[in-house]
Amino acid sequence: MIKKLVFAALILSAFFPICLIARPSGPDFPAVLSIRDRANLVFKITQKRLDQLLPGLMRETGFEMWIIACNEDNLDPIFETMMPYENWCPITQILVFFDQGPEKGVERLNISRTDTQGLFKNVWDAAAWDTKKKESQWDCLGRIVRERDPKKIGINQGNVQWAAGGLTIVLKQLLVEAIGPKYAARLQSAEPLATLWCETLLEEEIDLMEQAAALSHAIIAQIFSNKIVTPGYTTTDDLRFHYWQKVANLGLKVSFSPFFTIRGRRPQDIEKYGKDDKVIRPGDFIHCDVGLKYMRYNSDHQEMAYVLRAGETDVPETFKKIMAEANRLQDVYCGEFKAGLTGNMLLANMLRKAKEAGIPNPRIYSHSLGYFLHEPGPLIGLPWEQVNNPGRGDVELVPNSCFTAEMSVTMPVPEWGGVDFRLPLEQDVAFTKDGVTFLDGRQTRFHLIK
Repeated sequence: MIKKLVFAALILSAFFPICLIARPSGPDFPAVLSIRDRANLVFKITQKRLDQLLPGLMRETGFEMWIIACNEDNLDPIFETMMPYENWCPITQILVFFDQGPEKGVERLNISRTDTQGLFKNVWDAAAWDTKKKESQWDCLGRIVRERDPKKIGINQGNVQWAAGGLTIVLKQLLVEAIGPKYAARLQSAEPLATLWCETLLEEEIDLMEQAAALSHAIIAQIFSNKIVTPGYTTTDDLRFHYWQKVANLGLKVSFSPFFTIRGRRPQDIEKYGKDDKVIRPGDFIHCDVGLKYMRYNSDHQEMAYVLRAGETDVPETFKKIMAEANRLQDVYCGEFKAGLTGNMLLANMLRKAKEAGIPNPRIYSHSLGYFLHEPGPLIGLPWEQVNNPGRGDVELVPNSCFTAEMSVTMPVPEWGGVDFRLPLEQDVAFTKDGVTFLDGRQTRFHLIK
């Protein structure tokens, strides 16, 4: 527990000499920052991203200007990654980025009533809100564009990545009218820029991704134990809502609706209790697919537990071998990451290496992870498509990005009359200059429930 508290404090100490950390939720859980500390840390990270990361990404993708427009209660996904943690964003929001060159840097302009706490410069006269209407919000945008005369203007009209497609039809019409036909002809999809912005993380953000993974791992470990499971009584639905409630009790949100299922059961027990039985019983293999969101960072995990039968002290040997093969597939996966390769290239290389190594029936369906659950980095396979995924599979891998090492192996179980058992695992990983590392470790042994 002390290590977890120190780890959280070290992240904050990079920005604040003094900070308050919320109490840990129990002896088995990492500390969760208070709302105030989360807001302070998110602000500093967002400021650093805008100052240090954005200018290079705009030049790499060739955009002189980037316009992001959205409405209250329907905020653009990219817009939300650029605002302070605690902001209220009323009515219409318009952000403008203009690259003035390496010496002057990128102008960050706010054409709305939102208080961005200094992250953006307010350029719309407040008098525009009075009855005189000196300059409307959209007229202000038109003036800003004409004064700067950008040659290439990006808008969030994504074709592949949903996160890069937040501009609505109505807002685009208003934008086009505001800037006029000359500049409307210079509009292009900012999808390449939005993709790089969201998939490229700072070191501090990868540390927070690890904190999110640690929190989720702690909840999984608690659930997959006799603290929560009473064989013959507890159901998989009970586990599902326990995970969800625990996340809520921590003041956090789940990344998606959590899932707990009976992944494997002896054929004779299926016949006895029925294939739709949700009660957890001795000899069952329990699978979870869960995730939570800590500040702005998502986790996504799949782990396995085994309910010991009378007289057992460990999982049967066949299943130990299957787990070992799944871990071997994870090793192959981690060894094939190379910047510049597309998701489809990575998938082909991984599967080829896995088959050469004799890993049984490998399947890989990995996705990027961070601000969003399934985007915006390269897609590395889908459960139903193991060759080519046009669009998302063509996105290139960049350093300082995070993924789920999501995959499975399948082997026959002699003890079950040769019935196939598919073991899926999913752990969060970071790809940096040092290669691929698991965030807060990985599962190599089944959780055991007595």
